[in-house]
Amino acid sequence: MVENATVKEYPNTYRFSIEEPEKFWGKLAEENLEWYKKWDKVLDDSNKPFYKWFVGAKTNIIHNAIDRHLKTINRNKVAFIWEGEPGDVRSFSYNAVNREVTKMANIIASMGVSKGDIVTIYMPQIPELIFSMLACAKIGAAHSVVYAGFSSTALADRINDASSKLLITADGGFRRGKIVDLKSIANEAVEKSPSIEKCIVVKRTGQDVKMEVERDFWYHNLCEEPFVNNKCPTVEMDAEDMLFILYTSGTTGKPKGVIHTHGGYSLYTSTVLRMVFDLKPIDRWWCLADPGWITGHSFIVYAPLILGATTLLYEGAPTYPNPDRVWSMVDKYGINVFYTSPTAIRGFMRFGNSWVKQHDLSSLRLLGTVGEPINPAAWEWYHRVIGQEKCPIMDTWWQTETGGFMISPYPITPLKPGSATLPLFGIDADVVDEEGNSTAPGEEGILVIKKPWPGMARTIYKDDDRYKQVYWSKFEKQGWYLAGDSARRDEEGYFWVIARLDDVIKVSGYRLGTAEIESALVSFPKVAEAAVIALPHDIKGNAIHAFCILNEGTEVTTTLEKEIKDHVRHEMGPIAVPEKVNFVLSLPKTRSGKIMRRVLKAKAQGLDPGDLSTIED
Repeated sequence: MVENATVKEYPNTYRFSIEEPEKFWGKLAEENLEWYKKWDKVLDDSNKPFYKWFVGAKTNIIHNAIDRHLKTINRNKVAFIWEGEPGDVRSFSYNAVNREVTKMANIIASMGVSKGDIVTIYMPQIPELIFSMLACAKIGAAHSVVYAGFSSTALADRINDASSKLLITADGGFRRGKIVDLKSIANEAVEKSPSIEKCIVVKRTGQDVKMEVERDFWYHNLCEEPFVNNKCPTVEMDAEDMLFILYTSGTTGKPKGVIHTHGGYSLYTSTVLRMVFDLKPIDRWWCLADPGWITGHSFIVYAPLILGATTLLYEGAPTYPNPDRVWSMVDKYGINVFYTSPTAIRGFMRFGNSWVKQHDLSSLRLLGTVGEPINPAAWEWYHRVIGQEKCPIMDTWWQTETGGFMISPYPITPLKPGSATLPLFGIDADVVDEEGNSTAPGEEGILVIKKPWPGMARTIYKDDDRYKQVYWSKFEKQGWYLAGDSARRDEEGYFWVIARLDDVIKVSGYRLGTAEIESALVSFPKVAEAAVIALPHDIKGNAIHAFCILNEGTEVTTTLEKEIKDHVRHEMGPIAVPEKVNFVLSLPKTRSGKIMRRVLKAKAQGLDPGDLSTIED
């Protein structure tokens, strides 16, 4: 089995996966998933870049995520443990998940939704969010989950693009002890969304909300209807049928409705989660993300269910009411594998080690990071304080468009802090220059994927031309996928992702990655988080301006800016020293934790920052 490959076997297994991809993925699909009907062909590449996987196969992701577990001892195993921010707890066995999903599916179908429709979901991190997603898939509808922090305008834009006739939402959610009034936001959005006919509302917070007669229905009232307990067979889907649309965060341009499908996505997400995190049915897994993002779709909802694991879901802020909320839950629930973002790790670091040491984290055996390159200082703290120097860190590079991890260690891979290490089996990655030539070791270039993989996005909803233009046009002749990131490889072939291609600063002719400068800033003992931008400079062309959040209790002294500049000079050399260091209390970020440097740049230049709908605060 390929997942049992040792370090020595990795090169041979990897070579086989690249040279014989159809045999490689076909074997995994046969061994690890059940299909209603087997495929006629593993890969159809006759209409590049619109690749098709497992052509002719019949499946539904729900069959592998829920239905097949009901025939085994897994039916009584805990699938989800949920804890609300106020401390309320609910848990669901695989059998109970099936029951809840069936009820939700019957209710959604009663609203006139059928195979091929797109349902928009706008909910807090409560179990009903997951049941809604699974229920849509069960009846053959696609879901479009919109993160519950988006504005009414952002929600309306996504509803209208998807032409959804059903919205599923809640009265509100809890965040840092306060109620987020989701229903009011949803009401504003629906006023701008003529396609919406019905709205299902889950009661979470209990405050008074405006309900429109004949349009809005309380979920708990619908659950009293006799039909909700009827059997609801899982709809047989083509492997290439749409499973969901997920709109990218919109850090550049109009958000893109990325499409993923039932067959290839089922295989890819479950395969990479099993291989990278060695996830087994006996494990308790916590991905500290939101189901509203691809990390949550893939690694809270679908892949852990397919693998039969137990997943923890948490509603609120990770440091509320105290900075040890996360570590107390790791201790309480005996979490084995923990996956979060470098942004969150740096946030935890701000509070020091004492909050962590109050809890027993000995159940942890693997850690992971996602969302951006992790700076070495944060990596070392995560490894030493959280992992107690015994937990390997799986630094995963991937994207909404890839469906799952692409470059990442396996648990057997020798690690280097700050490197995502090596491409996973089946992923033909390279770093190239503008002409498509592979760069030399240590030389920065453009990250590309040279061959298709099952979890890849199929297109952008209603915009095939944009899909080709954004991802495939730069290296159209070679047929390579443009990841949009700059990277380099070292002498051992390890990949170091530097920054988005639009996050590269050119100072006096030198190209500097924002992530590298930010890592240097964060390695200064008093800096918790940092972001850098380039502003016009008469002599240098561009000058670096830094924005730093200081550790709790740190005072801004007259010498602090100089101390930080000197530190960067020592770490990276004089070319990387910021022209100005600004001390701030927060940074503009998307809900997935990516810093929106364009907002900082616009503010610094007195310009309109543009669309802020995806900003966290």
